[in-house]
Amino acid sequence: MSGETTITIIGNLTGDPELRFTQTGAGVAGFTIASSARTYNKSIEKWEDGEVLFMRCSAWRDLGEHVAESLTRGTRVIATGRLRQRTYETSDGDRRTVTEMTVDEIGPSLRFATAKPQKAARTGSNGHAGGAPADDPWASSFGAPAGTGDEPPF
Repeated sequence: MSGETTITIIGNLTGDPELRFTQTGAGVAGFTIASSARTYNKSIEKWEDGEVLFMRCSAWRDLGEHVAESLTRGTRVIATGRLRQRTYETSDGDRRTVTEMTVDEIGPSLRFATAKPQKAARTGSNGHAGGAPADDPWASSFGAPAGTGDEPPF
């Protein structure tokens, strides 16, 4: 949507993502990313950590389920999403405002680690349970459609 504040944050997960489900069955994973800047201090010839930003995040539906299955505490991630402000009232009657990130995309950082992505089965959000649409010839694991060679059409 236009007019929304989008950010990209790189940091480490402070704990395992917590997957919950709404009353309608939509999954949502909640987690926190800790990010801090490191700068080199020439006067003492050492790296120094800056202040740490703890960003509370949520990932919805399939993305939330994938996050909960794939990422764990300490994993270095790159996440992009939209900032949201939420105001609530505490049990003492105080009003509090928090800024959170609704994640649109997230993945492990490959700077200091490796990963082996595995395509997830579709869950029916587009009407095709358990796989790619029937008219997608490239999604089949049974080889190319009849009448085509081994070469892709491009």
